[in-house]
Amino acid sequence: MTAMALAEQERRQTVTVLFVDIVGFTSLVDDLDCGEVRALQRDYFAIVSRVIRDGGGVVEKYVGDAVMAVFGTSDDGFGPEAAASAVRVGLSVQEALRGQLLAGRFAVRTRVGLATGDVIVDLAATRDYGYGMVCGSVVATASRLQAYAPHDTVVVCPATREVTHHLIAYQEMPPVRVAGKPYPLDLFRALEPLRERVGMKLQLCGAGAE
Repeated sequence: MTAMALAEQERRQTVTVLFVDIVGFTSLVDDLDCGEVRALQRDYFAIVSRVIRDGGGVVEKYVGDAVMAVFGTSDDGFGPEAAASAVRVGLSVQEALRGQLLAGRFAVRTRVGLATGDVIVDLAATRDYGYGMVCGSVVATASRLQAYAPHDTVVVCPATREVTHHLIAYQEMPPVRVAGKPYPLDLFRALEPLRERVGMKLQLCGAGAE
């Protein structure tokens, strides 16, 4: 591929990366038949990918029980709404899985990590040579945040919180030391979309005025 063709296929931009995985997946499937594991994964991936796509994200890859998605790669580009959509999707994934029995009998809990930063985006999403749609350190950060997230929570990096603080309510959490990082990493737990909370207050005020 020529340098010009490569430049047309790839671009540098800011995105929000989301990782979600199942808590205790290794111990859960340790004694299962491979057919049962596949049935569990099929149901899990179907639910998670549907929520991601409905929320405007792109599923980048599946690895074991982990799903990686990217937000902000559409023609509209990246902005606060793209990042907030990623956070809403994280919350919606956990809500969609709550009470579900995957493969007819497995209830699962998840944790979600999100990070925002610059990446190189491969517009063609080429995988013939073993690389994915996006690359950059933000991918590793999102993966690490997911690993340190408490069960059934969605946690984000400071950059994600900064760009979405007027759209999402957050709770600051104690910094964590992450392998490969020379300093503790600040993280914030996503609680709820602010617009929904404001809408509920307006409804209550209207009801009280009657």
